[in-house]
Amino acid sequence: MSLNKSKNKSESILKDPDWTYEDTVAKAEKIINSIESGKLSLSEVFEQFQLASSYLRECERFLEQKRQEMNLSIEYLEPQLEE
Repeated sequence: MSLNKSKNKSESILKDPDWTYEDTVAKAEKIINSIESGKLSLSEVFEQFQLASSYLRECERFLEQKRQEMNLSIEYLEPQLEE
């Protein structure tokens, strides 16, 4: 999957009203626990690692988006507080 397709997929996931940061982190943690159990074949480990990485990238994009929104709010509020 190309970088643009991956980014577009993540952006559409973040717009999904059912998507939550907490659920996505939980999915990644479940995968990591599965990998650490030692019960997966090597190919399954790689597949699951890629999936967990994808979930964590979604979370990272979400946090970055929220950080930017907070910065905009702060920029908007600062001049009002100085008055």
